Amino acid sequence: QCFDEDAIELVRQGINPLSFPWLKYAISSEESKMINFDTNPKVIISASGMCEAGRIRHHLKHNLWRPECTILFVGYQANGTTGRIIVDGIDEIKLFGEPIQVKAEIAQLPGSSGHADKDGLIHWVNAFTNKPRKVFVVHGEDSVCEEFTQCLKEEYGFDAYAPYTGTSFDLITGQMIAEGNKEKKSRRTTVNKRNKSVFDRLVAAGKRLMSVIAHNEGGANKDLAKFTDQINSLCDKWDR
Repeated sequence: QCFDEDAIELVRQGINPLSFPWLKYAISSEESKMINFDTNPKVIISASGMCEAGRIRHHLKHNLWRPECTILFVGYQANGTTGRIIVDGIDEIKLFGEPIQVKAEIAQLPGSSGHADKDGLIHWVNAFTNKPRKVFVVHGEDSVCEEFTQCLKEEYGFDAYAPYTGTSFDLITGQMIAEGNKEKKSRRTTVNKRNKSVFDRLVAAGKRLMSVIAHNEGGANKDLAKFTDQINSLCDKWDR
């Protein structure tokens, strides 16, 4: 139901339209991280699209500083997101607590998106047999949400509203209970606090490891040797 006629015809022929002979999947996060240590030229397809979370952040850390690489953003990048900051031309960005120089070529395909455009949304909302009593526009830039809300009101007769953070409505009566706050919040502060919180957990884990080492004093040589090898293996993996 989601494919166009060309894609459906490929499916009828037994061809997967979402795959090709050279496509390789990295199932686990460890497999994904190891891609960055393969020196062969490649295209890495990764999420999340706005680089706020997920495996893409590891790929950015290992490739943003390389002038021979290209970081291609497919689709929209919201204000305040890591992706938008990179697209806007920042020279240095912090990832996993480490400052990374942006030397790679940064490009964008702004016309590609998994979301419906204005015409698609209008077609969707007008397809209801029973017209919605109220339409809330909640996704997109503030100015675009306001403009689309006005379009729904003036051109199609919908009772539409673009709520902000904290807005509350009674969905039975359709009445507003509380008006939201239009003041923009700094997302970077939240991200930096989150990064610090994760690093604090890592430091706490390191202190716990030292405590476990102390508790094993006097243990069997075989067990201590195995424990030592495991710690060294972990250090070799992350000391890069």
